[in-house]
Amino acid sequence: MNVSWWRNNEALLRVLYALFLGQVVSFLLSLISFTSSLVSNLGVYTPLTLSFFSYLGLALVYGSIMMYRRQKLLVPWYWYLLLGFVDVQGNYLVNKAYQYSSITSVTLLDCWTVAWVIILTWFCLGTRYSPWQFFGAALCVVGLGLVLISDAGVGGGGGSNPLLGDMLVVAGTVFYAMSNVGEEFCVKKKNRVEVVTMLGLFGTLVSVCEIAIIERESLESVTWSAEIILTFAGYAVSSFMFYTLVPFVLKMSGATMFNLSILTSDMWAVIIRIFFYHQKVDWLYYLSFAIVAIGLVIYSRTYVSSPCLANAACVKSLLFLSRP
Repeated sequence: MNVSWWRNNEALLRVLYALFLGQVVSFLLSLISFTSSLVSNLGVYTPLTLSFFSYLGLALVYGSIMMYRRQKLLVPWYWYLLLGFVDVQGNYLVNKAYQYSSITSVTLLDCWTVAWVIILTWFCLGTRYSPWQFFGAALCVVGLGLVLISDAGVGGGGGSNPLLGDMLVVAGTVFYAMSNVGEEFCVKKKNRVEVVTMLGLFGTLVSVCEIAIIERESLESVTWSAEIILTFAGYAVSSFMFYTLVPFVLKMSGATMFNLSILTSDMWAVIIRIFFYHQKVDWLYYLSFAIVAIGLVIYSRTYVSSPCLANAACVKSLLFLSRP
């Protein structure tokens, strides 16, 4: 009886599991945003160095697994170099935006990743979305909009240069979308450990090169303290766990569902504010969380076909679009 029930509801359980993993990843993203903002508030403006330790951890841990397995690459290394490059640029631009703009603005404009991902998956992976999926995606954005309306009075001032910060975020979302779609293809057709290892390896190499060119003077001027080191460590651990779980979500539900799930990261940030800053929570947060949850369920319950995943020509076009 129980076995029969599990079999009959296997599709529903997979959806619930994907939604659960999406929310775990969303919570980790809120920790990443919190620590990145905290680093900027401490007067440390080294976004590349902040991401470097995350990539290094991925390369060391998952690289060791690949070496133990004596596993050969299933995808040419230069494609992973492109994937690592666009991911580093996305992290750099968004982390840099905290220096100029408010958390509220960064969170709002970060939603553009969803639009870019839908466009890229439509043209590059052949994914087709139903009207119900567009409706579910719209509900998620509306729900987040309610959070931002309430958050406007809490997020602080507009920043030292809001326009520059906003442009950095929008540019960062383009690179994030390229990284998400490229990673989605790799984890669905290739090995997850390989993808995370190569992303960490080339992310580390690209970060080192750019730190030497762009960020060396800023890094040398940092006066290190226990608080700064702990904040860097918190970012590295959160980011490591984030990159570890992302391939599972992408494999199960795709890049669009992944980006819709992480829209709730601002809501998880509310919990952080409650415990760390003892701030009150507006009733709009509860309403927005319910709206986003409904939107995610509507989107995830609709079947999406991706006929282009088996098409070599489309794969080449996807990787070409990942070029900087």
